[in-house]
Amino acid sequence: MSTNKAAAARNGTPRLQTPTDLGANATKDIAGAINALLADTFALYLKTKNFHWHMSGPHFRDYHLLLDEQSDQIFAMTDVLAERVRKLGGRTIRSIGEVSRQQRIADNDADYVTPDDMLAELRDDNHRFVSAMREAHDVCEEHGDVATTSLLEVYIDETERRVWFLYEAGRQGNPTGH
Repeated sequence: MSTNKAAAARNGTPRLQTPTDLGANATKDIAGAINALLADTFALYLKTKNFHWHMSGPHFRDYHLLLDEQSDQIFAMTDVLAERVRKLGGRTIRSIGEVSRQQRIADNDADYVTPDDMLAELRDDNHRFVSAMREAHDVCEEHGDVATTSLLEVYIDETERRVWFLYEAGRQGNPTGH
């Protein structure tokens, strides 16, 4: 009996194995970093959709469409991140409970949030999300995982764009931008 099958038999649970040239420590560290991002991605997606559904006011159409576009972009990250963890032989998030335990993006269950506060909160959340992705990028880079670092670089750029759009949409100032 192979070592993996023996270990699975001892634990009573079959193991999912995926071949990778990255070591066990790399898989553990990278999976942990990416799963935390995945939890944040789900939390940010749901918050963005929440604000999209509950948007109101004179800029309703523009903000509603902006948040719909952003939520689609955020949701598109979930499968790619989860599959990356699995490609490395890691275990990924399996439930809403795991998302809840790992997320670093705070929920907003308020009955009413002003449009300006929605934009500001999402801007700040996306900004924190960029920082978390940079930290995960460092972990991946430390282990020589160029594929995951490349994905994160694209997602960092997309998230910085969301921050920019949310900032500009919510900015209070004169028409010259000052």
